[in-house]
Amino acid sequence: MEVIAIHLKPGKDLKQSLLRYCTNQKIDAAYILSCVGSLCRVVIRFANKPEGTVFEKKLEIVSLEGTLSRHGVHLHIAVSDDEGQVIGGHLMDGSQIYTTGEIVLGVVPNVIFKREFDPNTGYRELKIVD
Repeated sequence: MEVIAIHLKPGKDLKQSLLRYCTNQKIDAAYILSCVGSLCRVVIRFANKPEGTVFEKKLEIVSLEGTLSRHGVHLHIAVSDDEGQVIGGHLMDGSQIYTTGEIVLGVVPNVIFKREFDPNTGYRELKIVD
């Protein structure tokens, strides 16, 4: 397994930056090993909700989990506010880095993570190709 460190600067879109990185580097399968940083805007889709909810305030990234590739990403995030309250769910586009985003990826060799529409769930789900 290859390990890659990425540093995102203020103003970058967390999800789109990771997708762009995988596309530019031709990464076919990776997962989040670690992520710390902060956001000034986060868009989270909660369980079983059709749309994302926008939070425009300074939040610490407590956790980021998921799979990603140049073929798509599926990320879940947990963030905490200035009182330690934590919220989390599906990370959506539009989540903007505040001070930093320090991400470490593990790249999986000889596997491709693709995303295909699943009529049973209504979402693009992971398809592993080896």
